[in-house]
Amino acid sequence: MAATRDQRQIVETATEARQGEPGPSVAALLAISTGLAILILAVIWFVFFRT
Repeated sequence: MAATRDQRQIVETATEARQGEPGPSVAALLAISTGLAILILAVIWFVFFRT
C-alpha cells in the first residue's frame, strides 16, 4: 500500500506509519551505552566505596 496525499499532507494508516524497524545500530548503541554506564559505576565504586 502506498501513502496517499491529501492537500499537501501524506496520509497513512497506523500500520503503515509504524513499519519503521530499528536496525542493528540501535542495538549497538544500547549495548555500548549500557557497558559505559556499568564501567562508570564500577569506577565510582572502586574510588569511593572500596576501603
